[in-house]
Amino acid sequence: MASSVSLRSATSADTPQILAFIQGLAEYEKLTHACVATEDSLRQSLFGPRRFAEVIMADYDGQPAGFALFFHNYSTFRAKPGIYLEDLFVLPERRGLGIGKALLKELARLAVERGCARLEWSVLDWNDPAIQFYKSLGAEPQDEWTIFRLTGAELLRMAE
Repeated sequence: MASSVSLRSATSADTPQILAFIQGLAEYEKLTHACVATEDSLRQSLFGPRRFAEVIMADYDGQPAGFALFFHNYSTFRAKPGIYLEDLFVLPERRGLGIGKALLKELARLAVERGCARLEWSVLDWNDPAIQFYKSLGAEPQDEWTIFRLTGAELLRMAE
């Protein structure tokens, strides 16, 4: 029997698995100290009255293998929406089986179906395996841009 990847939209019942994938990603990225997500906070933001992101679940031979969490952004220059991939994660023991590529292909399909101008994401500069994988798919790094972020006390101070 051939091994297979299947993709589906996540439901609220997937919240514990989504959190486990996020925690696995945080461990891989050496950012466990920054991961404060809980099942309740994920359930509210992903499946509550105002949904801030969507999740595609990937199963391999019927078992959870990875996920992609994404949301829409907007390009003023193109006057069209885009899809921003926040997280892409495949279990270490399932890497190299086409799961990541299948998730990205599905996001590209959704972007085209939804009339989006682009699909984009960020990758840590030390993550060479991911960078090489993305380049092999034809993705181009946007090295001329620097990401800025306000969080915590700085965000609260700015909001005053």
